[in-house]
Amino acid sequence: MTASEDARAAAEQAARAAADAQQAADAPQERAEQLAAAAEAAAAGAAAAVAPESVPVSEIAEIVRAGYAFDGAAIEMGALLDGTPPDLAPVPSARVRIPLAMLNRHGLVAGATGTGKTKTLQVLAEQIAAHGVPVFAADIKGDLSGIATAGSADEKLLARTASIGQDWQPVATPTEYFALGGIGQGLPVRATIDDFGPTLLSKVLGLNATQESSLGLVFHYARTASLPLVGLADLRAVLTHLTSDIGKVELKALGGLSAATVGVILRELIGFADEGADDFFGRPEIDVADFLRTAPDGRGIVSLLEVPGVQDKPALFSTFLMYLLNRLFKELPEVGDIDKPKLVFFFDEAHLLFADASDDFLETITQTVRLIRSKGVGIFFVTQTPKDVPGDVLAQLGSRVQHQLRAHTPDAAKALKATISTYPNTAYDLEEVLTSLGIGEAIVTVMSDKGAPTPVAWTRLRAPQGSMDPTPPAEVSAAVTASPLLAKYGTAIDPESASEILDAQAAAGAAAAQQAADDARLRQEADRIRKQDAPVKRSRSTSGSRRMSPLDRAVGEASRTIARELIKNVFKRRR
Repeated sequence: MTASEDARAAAEQAARAAADAQQAADAPQERAEQLAAAAEAAAAGAAAAVAPESVPVSEIAEIVRAGYAFDGAAIEMGALLDGTPPDLAPVPSARVRIPLAMLNRHGLVAGATGTGKTKTLQVLAEQIAAHGVPVFAADIKGDLSGIATAGSADEKLLARTASIGQDWQPVATPTEYFALGGIGQGLPVRATIDDFGPTLLSKVLGLNATQESSLGLVFHYARTASLPLVGLADLRAVLTHLTSDIGKVELKALGGLSAATVGVILRELIGFADEGADDFFGRPEIDVADFLRTAPDGRGIVSLLEVPGVQDKPALFSTFLMYLLNRLFKELPEVGDIDKPKLVFFFDEAHLLFADASDDFLETITQTVRLIRSKGVGIFFVTQTPKDVPGDVLAQLGSRVQHQLRAHTPDAAKALKATISTYPNTAYDLEEVLTSLGIGEAIVTVMSDKGAPTPVAWTRLRAPQGSMDPTPPAEVSAAVTASPLLAKYGTAIDPESASEILDAQAAAGAAAAQQAADDARLRQEADRIRKQDAPVKRSRSTSGSRRMSPLDRAVGEASRTIARELIKNVFKRRR
């Protein structure tokens, strides 16, 4: 048998013995001792089978061992796979790791669907949290929620972990669940339209550059006019107001706004609202400091944004993540280079963020990625190929975990070549290796604690210690109900905002117009009465000493009384 087969057989034997030992709790004491002894012996045999002395160490293994030998704390990724297919064998002594202090130099986890990206994300998140660093991640398919539940072992899992030297133990990581606008399970994450801003909103609505510029003008007008934009209804109200006769006059000093452009934006907003986006905007808005919490035992809390309800709204999902990242960038203080990050942010399905993005939007992302490391935040983009990420962003990613790529089409083959061109020089034939990686294997290179790229390593990745299945919904609901943040975010707030203010102004204007109309009608009535009374006065003055009849006097007095009362009412209403 080859060294690889010996190691595999010994590891499987260890796994079976460990499973027997686990069942010994219900067995008689003598039998339990026998099983425990067998498990210990099998484990020792497995360790010997995979020890460096029993596996020939090649030149690349020595290079990897030296290249990943960091002094400080590190995240364990797995062990080098050495040899030539099909005789590949893990080398536990050649550990592949990421320095904890380098996580704020950002990273990329890429690979085709079904190659293990989500499990790699879980492995990273578990260990980062174990080092006392909070984690934020989006859980698109619900698979990542298993991080909150301790995993369960089987023979296959134990054989795999033993082969790479992983001392696997079931671990549940402290987890907080969030949901966009409360759609689905989780604490509601909301934002105001004001804070979301015109650039991100234009990306969600699919506006062109001219329409984005016009939307920016609308936001500027709303700020100068003290019209808070909280929800979509507020933005629609301001747009409608600016196309009215009064609004056109008010906007004239700031520049024109095309009625056609306003029409496009309004139509997009209506469609956006029909998708349920009204639930995402409002108050109380999320305080990003709540993502930087640690558990009483010192472990970082994993904040999971549960988004299964918005899988059909990819632009909203990805742009909302960018909004949260922007908030972190704006609100967190500068910390410089520190021994571990304040937060690690996993940006899943990153290709959705960059697709059809405007230049302004890409500039916003690039600037945020470049500067946010000084705030102590590390970002990992998770996507299918590196070409999904713009070059200016990709150049800033220090760690790379590349799962299998497929090259079944001309476009895929082109993406493969583009991926290979982004790696440091290596002895591997990456075109062959990247298409032959197994599930749970990856090509890894990271930024060392000296700031230089580490050797490229074909790596068998560690297994998650949490469950690989989603946490049951009942347990998620119980966690949300017990969360200390529920009182803060559980109930929506409806403050006075632009739509109410404009409605009140419109109502006041209508009342004033009605008052003016009433006043004009009363003045006309008073003038008519005075004109009727005038012939009586002239008749009296021209008659000389002729005495008026009692009837004439009564009519004249009544007319004057009516006129006085009408005029009095007019002036009373004016006051």
